[in-house]
Amino acid sequence: MTILRTYARLWADDLDGALPLLERLTGEQPHLRLAFEAVGLAAIGHFLVIAGPAEERAKYTHASATVVVDDLDALQVTLESAGATLTTPATAGPTGRFLYARHADGAGVEYVEWNPELVSRVLGA
Repeated sequence: MTILRTYARLWADDLDGALPLLERLTGEQPHLRLAFEAVGLAAIGHFLVIAGPAEERAKYTHASATVVVDDLDALQVTLESAGATLTTPATAGPTGRFLYARHADGAGVEYVEWNPELVSRVLGA
């Protein structure tokens, strides 16, 4: 299992309002943008912006980061052997599969295994 990318999560009321500054700071355009349930998501540089009404964003604040891995099944074995608890089991999503875990030390993280097309487009691998 390999970590392919890590995103710091940023919370915003409005996705379109948040992106111009991040475009200037990173020198990039968003490489991923989509709606997920009632929030908008955009990945730019190593930031993942989660935007929408505060009550909708609050559903995702239990994770402090989003980590993209190459093998979610192997990751799950590693997490469980280290005493982590899966708070959301592996689930299909718009970019591939994801799960949420609480590490034994209390840290909450979202882990994602992107579909091959997204890996190729974003990472060139």
